[in-house]
Order: sequence, then C-alpha cells, then structure tokens
Amino acid sequence: MRQKRAKSYRKQMLVYNHAFKFREPYQVLVDDQLVMDCYKSHYDLVGGLKRTLQAEVKPMITQCCIQALYSTRIQEAIDIAKNFERRRCNHPPKEARPPAECIQSVVNINGHNKHRYVVASQDVNLRRKLRRVPGVPLVHISRSVMVMEPLSEASRLLNQRWEEDKLLKGLNDPKLAGLRTPEIEDQDQQPPPAKKHKGPKNPNPLSIKKKQKPKVQEADSRDEEDKRRKRRRKHGHGTSERGAAEEVQHKDATNQIKKNQEEAAATSD
Repeated sequence: MRQKRAKSYRKQMLVYNHAFKFREPYQVLVDDQLVMDCYKSHYDLVGGLKRTLQAEVKPMITQCCIQALYSTRIQEAIDIAKNFERRRCNHPPKEARPPAECIQSVVNINGHNKHRYVVASQDVNLRRKLRRVPGVPLVHISRSVMVMEPLSEASRLLNQRWEEDKLLKGLNDPKLAGLRTPEIEDQDQQPPPAKKHKGPKNPNPLSIKKKQKPKVQEADSRDEEDKRRKRRRKHGHGTSERGAAEEVQHKDATNQIKKNQEEAAATSD
C-alpha cells in the first residue's frame, strides 16, 4: 500500500472512531461476491482488510451470503466463508433474500449504522445505497487492490456538525450529540447507578450518650424557692410547729427571769 493512500485511510478511520464511536477490532461485513473475487485472484481477504483498515478486524458474513456461495458449489470459496463469524439476518430465516438486500437490512437500521459495521462489498448498487447512511465505511477490491471509499456526503455533514458543536459547546457538554444515535443518547440520559456503602449508615445506638436535661430550669426553681422562704421568714409565716413552740418557751423564760429580778429587788428594799 502506498504511503499517501495509507495516510488517507488512517485519517478516515480516525473520523469514524471519534465521530461515530467505532472500536477495534472492526466488524467487517463481507458479501459473497467479494469472497468469490478473492478466491479467483488468490487474494488474502483477511490480510487485505487488516492492511486497509490498519487495525485488527473481525470478518462477518450473513446467512443469505452463505446460501449464495452454496449455490455456486465452489468448496474452496465456501471454506473461506466458513471461517468468518455468522451474522444473523433481520428477516425470518426461512425467507431467503438476495445478499445485497440482506446486508442493507442489517446495516441500515432507522437510518443509522447501529452496530458500526464496515461493509466490504463488490456490489455497486449496494454501496450506492449505503452511502446515504452516515457512518458506514465502504471497502471493495479494484484491480487486485483493496480500496476504501472516501467519506460519503452524509458522513461528512454529520462530522462537520460534530466539530462545530465541539468548538461552540465544549467536549463536556452532555448534549454534544450531533452524530449520536438515539440509543447512545438514551444511555447518556440515564442517571449513574448509586454507589453502595458498606457498613451501618447510622452510629450504634448503644454508643450514643443520652440527652441530658438542661439545668437552667432546675436552677431557676431553686432560686424561686429560696426567695419564697425568705419572704415567709420576713413576715413570720411559714414556720414549723416546732419552731413556734420553741419561740413561745423562749418568751416565757424571758418573762420569768424579769419577774424574778423584780421580786428580788423588792425584797432587798
């Protein structure tokens, strides 16, 4: 592969990686005509795909393409296709359809390349239809050389929108979805799962001290009681019966002493 062409292919795959979220190994959907041409020209199909895409690839083929190869009865071509991963068709298995129609139904899902396939096909009409779907890399063989088509107009316009949104809104904008499919947008809108914290969420109730009652009310009640006692003592109220009896005895003793003194003074005269 010439250096200039390899550099161009590398830039194209970078666009598909950043704008359309392609990841290695690339899923390459192969049709029956490409397998037959590679068999006739003794071309290494898997090696050519790796050199063209400059990455690891995962060749895939639909059941309708396998049936088309079985109808040729060329066992060598059938053995090549058997090494590829089978891709289930989007139509009932009993309803066999032409390979081009089958591949188009697998790739074009509501106008998006949902599963991010790289299509390697020799069918010109199929490639013309898939150019209308954004984000579909197209590969074919021309004169024993594997060629990747340049970005289609649909892919270029969506890539341009993505670049403009990136400049105006920033990379961290959650609505930077110029090229994103509805499936990717739904995944972004889902809230992140809550983290599970191990261990008790609240402290052990046995280790918590009991709440103590405020001492302000108790102190206020004591001050009020002291004031009440002083008030009673001042006015002579509130004494106990024992205190009253002692006071009466003290007064009687004082009167008796005065009386004795008066009598002693009278006798002395």
